[in-house]
Amino acid sequence: MIAPLTVAVAVAALLLTAWCAYAAVRDQAVKDWHYIGMAVVLLLTLVQLGVAAVQLARGERPDGDSTAVFVSYLVAVVLCLPVVAIVSLSERTRWGSATVAAGALVLAVLQIRLGDIWAGGVSGG
Repeated sequence: MIAPLTVAVAVAALLLTAWCAYAAVRDQAVKDWHYIGMAVVLLLTLVQLGVAAVQLARGERPDGDSTAVFVSYLVAVVLCLPVVAIVSLSERTRWGSATVAAGALVLAVLQIRLGDIWAGGVSGG
C-alpha cells in the first residue's frame, strides 16, 4: 500500500467528519457542499482501490496470510460513504449530517486498519 495515499484518505475523511459534525451541531441537514466533499473523499478511496488492485495483481500481498481480510476492508472503505450518503438523503435533518460524520469517522478508522493489515498487523482473529 502507498502510505501517503492512505494518510490522505484518512485526513480527508476526518475533515469531512468535522465538517458534517459541525453542521449537525448547528442543526443543519446535509447540503450540496457536503455531498461534493463526500465525492472528493470517495474519489480518493477509488484511487486507493485501484492502486491496491494493481499491487495485488503484481503479486504484492499483505504481510502474513491476510489478503482476504485486506480486500474485505478495501470493499468496506469504498462502500462506506455511498451508504451514508443514501441514508442522509432520506434523513433531511441534523441526523443526516450526524450520520455522514459517523460514516466518515468509520472510514478514517478503516484506513488505519488497512495500513495495519498491509504491514502484517493482527488480522482481527
